[in-house]
Amino acid sequence: MANGVQHFSRTGGCQCGGVRYELRAPPLKIYICHCTECRKQSASAFGISVIVETKSFALTRGSPQRWSRSTDSGRTLNCSFCPDCGSRVWHGDAADATISIKGGSLDEPIDVSAAAHIWTARKLPGVIIPEHAEQHAGEPAMG
Repeated sequence: MANGVQHFSRTGGCQCGGVRYELRAPPLKIYICHCTECRKQSASAFGISVIVETKSFALTRGSPQRWSRSTDSGRTLNCSFCPDCGSRVWHGDAADATISIKGGSLDEPIDVSAAAHIWTARKLPGVIIPEHAEQHAGEPAMG
């Protein structure tokens, strides 16, 4: 700790290593999303979104491609992915106050014990959400 400020740094990237990034501040929020689109994107039971301030995110290698899709709320979601391996790495734009890092893209596992579960109305049968977890049947108000 220097001058009362603790240094934070986490790294991550795509599956092949062609796109790399660094986070320079802790996450603001972590969501476990059970929506159909996150399940398709992650090829799993849910997606993990790590919400960070855009100013704390630094691209350190590569030139991601972008793809956009509509969301159930009517917004447009801008998705950044590796052009070589296709791994989705984050959602959002440089002009946004926050971006959503895909949790599986972090080099070190993220602690999801305090994550909020969203779109629980669409969760797969058999997925158990901890009793203490914040839960939203759909998309919570962000911001």
